[in-house]
Amino acid sequence: MRWSDIRTRVMLAALLPVLIVGVGLSVAFLLGRSSDLNESYQQRSRSLVRQLASASEYGIFSSNEVQLYSICLGATKEPDVRSVHIFDGRGNLLTRVGDHPLAQLPPMGTQESSSHDPTSNLDALVKPVFSSQIGLDEVFESSTGTVPKTDQLLGHVVLVMSRDSLVALEHSILMLGFFVTLGGLLLGSLVALLIARGVIQPIQRVARQIARLEYGELGYRASVRPNDPFAALQRSLNSMAQRLQDSHQLLEQRVQTATHDLRAQKETAEEATQTKSRFLAAASHDLRQPSHAMGMFLARLMQFPHGKEEAQVLDHLAASVRAQQDLLDSLLDIAQLDANSLKTSIRALSVSELFAPLLHGWQAEARSKNLDFRIRESPLWVVSDPALLTRMLLNLVQNALRYTERGAILVACRSVQGRRFARLEVWDTGVGIAPHHKEVIFKEFFQVGNSERDRSNGLGLGLGIVDRTARVLGHTVGVRSVLGRGSCFSIELPLAASPHALRVLDNKTAPPSNQMQGVRLLVIEDDALVAQAMHMMLSSWGCDVRIAGGIQEALEQLRCGKVPQLILSDYRLRAGENGLEAVRLLRNEAAFRIPACLMSGDVESELATLCRDADVHFLQKPVRPASLHGLILQMAFQKVADHEANTVNAAAPVVLP
Repeated sequence: MRWSDIRTRVMLAALLPVLIVGVGLSVAFLLGRSSDLNESYQQRSRSLVRQLASASEYGIFSSNEVQLYSICLGATKEPDVRSVHIFDGRGNLLTRVGDHPLAQLPPMGTQESSSHDPTSNLDALVKPVFSSQIGLDEVFESSTGTVPKTDQLLGHVVLVMSRDSLVALEHSILMLGFFVTLGGLLLGSLVALLIARGVIQPIQRVARQIARLEYGELGYRASVRPNDPFAALQRSLNSMAQRLQDSHQLLEQRVQTATHDLRAQKETAEEATQTKSRFLAAASHDLRQPSHAMGMFLARLMQFPHGKEEAQVLDHLAASVRAQQDLLDSLLDIAQLDANSLKTSIRALSVSELFAPLLHGWQAEARSKNLDFRIRESPLWVVSDPALLTRMLLNLVQNALRYTERGAILVACRSVQGRRFARLEVWDTGVGIAPHHKEVIFKEFFQVGNSERDRSNGLGLGLGIVDRTARVLGHTVGVRSVLGRGSCFSIELPLAASPHALRVLDNKTAPPSNQMQGVRLLVIEDDALVAQAMHMMLSSWGCDVRIAGGIQEALEQLRCGKVPQLILSDYRLRAGENGLEAVRLLRNEAAFRIPACLMSGDVESELATLCRDADVHFLQKPVRPASLHGLILQMAFQKVADHEANTVNAAAPVVLP
């Protein structure tokens, strides 16, 4: 039974008055009856002791113990009398009848008195006996107990009476009152139940109707009884249910229509997304190819002798090409992030391998600005996507180079938070960032102090790409800066266990530049313009370059004994072929794992994962000549000795995955 239930409340409303009245009447009856019984007991006790005093006057005067005993014996036959004691005037006991002798004599004076023993529940009444001429029948006319005119005290009568019968009678009256009250409550409960049923049943019918409407049974109609006090309410509910049913049917029709329209719009949006993805992939590849070739041609052109005026033109042309390449990379990265098409491949990687491209790719540019570019060695391993993390780090280094005019740039990594995380840091001594700009520098196209959009200061997309990519990878990007003194950008990411000792990255471990002299390179490229640019650029570095337009042509060159030391291949080749398949077939044909690098203008993030699984370096087009130069040096420095050893020891072809 819940106290908040309406049935309970109605029953309580009916029962409480009955309960209050019944209990009140019972208490009043019990108190009044108990008072009457007690008064009757007191009057009977006083009357009896007075009668005994009057009857024993002669016996006390004459010391007739037989008569006194007879009087006492007759008194003990009265209800509640336990014993009778008669004393003479000197306090000597003349006679006693009863089973309750007095343990202690009560005070005996000239006045009538009484005392109560709560332990035994007995009353002792003392009545003095005087010599008088009053007849025995006049005893009942005097109730004050005043002393007669004679002064002769003959003795005392002590009457001991028990209250047990009085207490038993009070208990019986109490039980009677309890049962009367209980009967009243039962009767009241029955009446309350009948009243509650008469009130609740109509309410419950309305509640059931509302509940069925609540659960969607809009077609339900309650039957209206003529004598129902809620008949008007039920009719209103039936009318409301009809209107709700009509509205629900109308809404269902509208929802079906809207669902059909939304499904059509969804299909249109999905088709547009697929079209956008196809366009993005095609645009990325088709735009990066000529940009890549332009960079190679320009790098080769700058190697030719030229005058001061031509040098200025070439510098401006190189700046324009770099700006175009930066814009293309940034816009395509932003497009991928906006389309949520960026897929990640998380694994453990060494910070040493992460820093290697920076050392060879950006040292020359830092040297051209008279900046000290340093990379602090680190044995740590981290957990991230190698391609995306490298892109983030390159953007931070490029940002530091752009805004630093003098001083140094430092790239470092250290463990933080109890060696649970690593923090990649890029320090510079550049212009710094004002405190009110720290919240907006990660927004796209925002640049501090470049409101005129000077392209030489970049596009304002690098930090935005870093911030968005960090959110995709679950990393944390931070910045500390002092205006006019420099900045420190950081990427915080999880640490991984180092599987082995790492090679130290510094200028001492870099391979000598003349090691590219005579390095045999096989370039697999189906675009004639790009192939020509690559051939010119690589040949100018002293490499022995062979060009193949497809897999079959590359295999033919290999079978003619022209085994390359390094393979540089585009990903998309003619007739549906791809560079990874070309590298695999060439390695199987040569029976050893030829160092290879895949260059592609595609934006698929899983391509970097496929390259990693195949032990192939990956470069995103357009490739800057400095980055390509550094990578070829690194690959040649690490792999040439292995290549020569494997060539001598290879006894049989080995099929590699």
